[in-house]
Amino acid sequence: MSTSFHIIATDHTGLTVANIDRSLAFWQDVLGFELSHRAHHTGDLASEVTGVPSAEISIAVLKAPGHRIELLEYHAPSDRKRADLRPCDVGSVHVALTVDNLDAVLSTIAASGWSAVGKPQILKTGPNAGKRIVYVRDPDGTTIELMQPPSDKD
Repeated sequence: MSTSFHIIATDHTGLTVANIDRSLAFWQDVLGFELSHRAHHTGDLASEVTGVPSAEISIAVLKAPGHRIELLEYHAPSDRKRADLRPCDVGSVHVALTVDNLDAVLSTIAASGWSAVGKPQILKTGPNAGKRIVYVRDPDGTTIELMQPPSDKD
């Protein structure tokens, strides 16, 4: 199929969170992302962009090399739902981060009260063969895939 447009870049990944300050602590203090800026959106802008009537949103944008994460805490409407999706459930998404030391990241996460949901494994085939990977979850249950490339010594 031919299109009259082209995607020119990826910009960020947005994650809806229950408590923006708790999520900021995880993404900044545990994973090392840097806060870019915070904002608050209400009224027509928030509702028209999101398609959610009466939306009121606090936003924090974090950055790391190559990508930005946008945390969104909705204060309204009042009938928000909390999803408890597993990686196998339709609609579940994950963010994949390349790290230089998977064991150090997992230790930092554990020391902060969170943990991996799986056990690190080395991929045997495909374009990511040799990478050591594991899934962890942020405070709201969002899946984060951590990937460590093989060392040059392997």
